Amino acid sequence: MKAYTSYERVKLALEHKEADKIPFDLGAAAVTGININALRKLKQYLGLPGDVKLKDKITQIGQVEEDVMSALKIDVKGVLPEPPVNPILQKNLGIYGGYDHIIDEWGMGWRMPLANGHYYDLYHSPLASAETIADIERYPWPDALDPARYVNLKNTADNIVYLEKRACFLERMSSGMWEHAMWMRGYEQFFMDMIANPGIVHAIMTRILEVKMQYWERALNAVGENVLIISTADDLGAQNSLLVSLDLYKELIWPYHKKLFEFIKKTAKSKVYIFYHNDGAVMETFPLLIEAGVDIMNPFQVNCSGMDTGKFKKEFGNDLTIWGGSCDNQSVMPYGTPQQVRDETKRRIDDLAPGGGFIFAPIHVIQEGVPPENIMAWWETLQEYGHY
Repeated sequence: MKAYTSYERVKLALEHKEADKIPFDLGAAAVTGININALRKLKQYLGLPGDVKLKDKITQIGQVEEDVMSALKIDVKGVLPEPPVNPILQKNLGIYGGYDHIIDEWGMGWRMPLANGHYYDLYHSPLASAETIADIERYPWPDALDPARYVNLKNTADNIVYLEKRACFLERMSSGMWEHAMWMRGYEQFFMDMIANPGIVHAIMTRILEVKMQYWERALNAVGENVLIISTADDLGAQNSLLVSLDLYKELIWPYHKKLFEFIKKTAKSKVYIFYHNDGAVMETFPLLIEAGVDIMNPFQVNCSGMDTGKFKKEFGNDLTIWGGSCDNQSVMPYGTPQQVRDETKRRIDDLAPGGGFIFAPIHVIQEGVPPENIMAWWETLQEYGHY
């Protein structure tokens, strides 16, 4: 059998073809990572020396480095922009009231409890009191063109593709457009705006789209041809339903997604695949997202209503690659036995692997408290059943 590089293995999967085995990702994206404490315990379990580094402060995910990548045969590696020189609004507010508080470059406030904190939660929405479109226009939006963001993108991407022979995953500078809009406005107010004040919705979405397009134009030009996967996101679902009706999403939010995805594909120097992070019970959104240009759905949250992997493969398996979908991360991974993890993981491989179109990855972040024995049972099942 032909010996495939990781790059070739991932590319074939994205083309809905079978290589030698299912590609594997852990940590290439912020949404396919692992909590820093869970990563620390996994390294200890694997007998790997040294501590772990923090990759992202707000989510508290760890940096999956070469020792773990080699031990677990990871096929994908992420390329992240550097922090801007002038983040404008960003600041550390320090510890008070039992929490550590920070403001990010968008002006949103995040805090994590000092006792038993797992990640930072939103506590301040800077556009909550905005009343007019002029208020939105006057807001000090981040500078997507700050040159510091782009200084290492090309060299990093070249090393991943040419030296490591892995697939290159180009990260975004921030979370999704709609979730950013909701965070900045506040969920309740934004949902009311979608019914009573759509002008505010369009003003916020337009400004965030402009920032996103500026970033992607500069990032794609910097990296050139050595990028295969483009990271985008916007959670459209809750555990049992969409966040808003499909009609309302199509009217007010979907056009901005479509514009962004079309812009990315037009700007890229080579063929790229749009990776779209979309949590929850979201099966009914897939036709619209395919129309908008999405190629990869992540994470496919199998324990949400209607998220059936077998049904997905029959209806959308020729159009979308699943990046994730490998094992229920809300109950089985943290609380199941290793055998339950193996059984659940094999079921998902059986559903999703045939014909390609499947990247084996966690369903969102592996959280603190997931035993390393379960992580390894999950990975070992891939090694046993993930060959074509």
